[in-house]
Amino acid sequence: MSGGLYSMQAKDFDKTLDLKKIKPYGDTMNDGKVQLSFTLPVPCGAEAVEAAKQMLKKMGLENPQVVFYQELTPGFTFFNCYGSLVHTVDYTDIYVPKVESTVMDMHQTDEYIREHIGRKLVVVGASTGTDAHTVGIDAIMNMKGYAGHYGLERYEMIEAFNLGSQVPNEEFLSKGIELKADALLVSQTVTQKDVHIKNMTELIELMEAEGLRDKMIVVCGGPRITHELAKELGFDAGFGMNTYADDVASFIAQEYVNRHK
Repeated sequence: MSGGLYSMQAKDFDKTLDLKKIKPYGDTMNDGKVQLSFTLPVPCGAEAVEAAKQMLKKMGLENPQVVFYQELTPGFTFFNCYGSLVHTVDYTDIYVPKVESTVMDMHQTDEYIREHIGRKLVVVGASTGTDAHTVGIDAIMNMKGYAGHYGLERYEMIEAFNLGSQVPNEEFLSKGIELKADALLVSQTVTQKDVHIKNMTELIELMEAEGLRDKMIVVCGGPRITHELAKELGFDAGFGMNTYADDVASFIAQEYVNRHK
């Protein structure tokens, strides 16, 4: 009953929906309502509010409203704003490169590796370069995992080595060679001034110089990582937001099998 009711509501709801002219949804279809927060380097006051409104108009927002503002420190003002976006996007013309693998849970991946590979896969992971964050690499590697998704250390058919954070690319690659890694997993959380691109590019260049690029599967992940970016930088796959150890393990296992057919 509830499923039928939901379907009927969704059908009625979408009567004015044009996938070639998608706009944000707030209260009604196509109203374009959005909420923004930002800081301007100006003193707090009426002039600051007007500057924020003019900024919103230049972003393509109609009826801009500043609903909250506050001085952060002298000379800097923070704003919460609303407005109606006038621009649209053609959703039907969008193409996003995605990781080509079937996502399996831990038990399915273990069974897949047993059946198709017959030995444990060795995976070495780290937050490389100057990146001091371990949350991302721990979520994928550590036994407890994240959000109910067990990490690679818990897999029976994966030998996982978590090297932690701030690991220089040279040391990371050297450890991968020492452990005879089948896959290297790079986590990048810090992305200011595109330092993640520098770190990731440096690793691939080191591997190519040593003739190792085709001998290991190389995967990266992080909040601003996309599969498209990863491929552009020479990685085999990239995992961004809302991905877990399941996604990574499934890809590594299937990629290994595809390479050794």
